[in-house]
Amino acid sequence: MLQIGKTNTLTILRHTSVGAYLGDNENSEVLLPLKYVKGDMNVGENVDVFIYKDSEDRIIATTLKPFAEVGEFAFLKVVSVSKIGAFLDWGLEKDILVPFKEQRHKMFEGFEYVVFLYVDEVSQRIVATSKLNKFFKNDSIELEQAQEVDLLVYDESSLGFSCIINNAYKGLIYANDVYQDIHTGDFLKGYVKLIRPDKLVDISLQPVGFKNVLSSTDLILEYLKNNDGVLDLTDKSSPEEIEQRFKMSKTTFKKSIGVLYRQRKVLLKEDGVYLVKEKTDGAAE
Repeated sequence: MLQIGKTNTLTILRHTSVGAYLGDNENSEVLLPLKYVKGDMNVGENVDVFIYKDSEDRIIATTLKPFAEVGEFAFLKVVSVSKIGAFLDWGLEKDILVPFKEQRHKMFEGFEYVVFLYVDEVSQRIVATSKLNKFFKNDSIELEQAQEVDLLVYDESSLGFSCIINNAYKGLIYANDVYQDIHTGDFLKGYVKLIRPDKLVDISLQPVGFKNVLSSTDLILEYLKNNDGVLDLTDKSSPEEIEQRFKMSKTTFKKSIGVLYRQRKVLLKEDGVYLVKEKTDGAAE
């Protein structure tokens, strides 16, 4: 069965003056217009194509790859606004529509928004919506604490940044856990910090627990090696200074320095942290 809004693997059935007809194992056919037909596409071979409806409402195939497929979230730019809604560039010749009723906030030409793509049940056309909550799958979360995940930031509030986890779940990065510039539309790597009883997911941008400390120790060691073995920060330094230098909290910084000290890799002095140099026989000086 042809899947509208998805990449389909189809068989080349025949070539015509207008293009190549492709088919699936249920005897469905779709036209791949001539401009997308390459010389090495032979009858009987398989080809990956994206299926959608063209401007004349015909089901059509293309070898172009959209920025996102049906069932996915994406960060897309509005290229025009009409009396029926906003049209967004999603990488194909025909722009995708966000009807006014599917706009969480009014959309404007030239601006970018996070949307979800789906097939309208009535028209069978691919459309998009910025009303995202109904598409999250937080009722059945298949995540584990400390798991690394892919994130798409879609909103900012006084609490922090709302994000989409693994193209499926809603998560939150608390503002006091952020040590870098973040904007709507950013794709990031993150870690599951906590799955709450109410099915909300807290996300950290740093590895959770001891992994975080180990990751931070590597950052500090790298800094020391690149700065003549000296770091002019101490446990009396302000959280702002530490955040600006290492994009980590003061608590994580102190834990990391403690780990390095116990490993005899650094010396702690009143004016900063010093890298312990190794002797040629491997022992620390």
